[in-house]
Amino acid sequence: MALNKDVEKVLVSEEEIGSIVKRISAEIDRDYANSGKKFLLLCILKGSVVFMGDLMKHITIPVEIDFMKVSSYGAGTQTSGRINILLDLHRSDFSDTDILIIEDIIDSGRTLSYLVEYLKLKGANSVKTCTLLDKPERREVDFTPDYCGLKIPDEFVVGYGLDYDEQYRALPYVGILKRSVYEK
Repeated sequence: MALNKDVEKVLVSEEEIGSIVKRISAEIDRDYANSGKKFLLLCILKGSVVFMGDLMKHITIPVEIDFMKVSSYGAGTQTSGRINILLDLHRSDFSDTDILIIEDIIDSGRTLSYLVEYLKLKGANSVKTCTLLDKPERREVDFTPDYCGLKIPDEFVVGYGLDYDEQYRALPYVGILKRSVYEK
């Protein structure tokens, strides 16, 4: 099955993603270079794994990685509004750790807003956020990511880790999914 045929148009090309990753990596290096704390990239599974993998390749400071799996979606394309932690972060050294949450896309802002407060309550030295894509027109809470790759329009996008029904993650670009695929 050719997944490309379901993409209406490419929104962010592979080359643009590469430039975004290099820019954000340099900003992270600059901001955390003299922290004196452990630095943890916390990937929110599954969609952010590709983005985090590419970021790691360009970050030059010492970095640890870990994963959380969080769900705010019910069936289909609509958020449920409820945050469920399916895989939690367990550490004994939160107070000595700066955490940077890596997310693929921000819609309502509820998930990241919740996670920032949750990790602060666990005792993290600092918690910041990094997203590849941001849809500010979908925001339901007052939330601004610390690092943002690109603001995009309110379209249903797939590729570069983003999925619809577990498909399209392996596309090397971010594309707008044809409505006919998900409005059945």
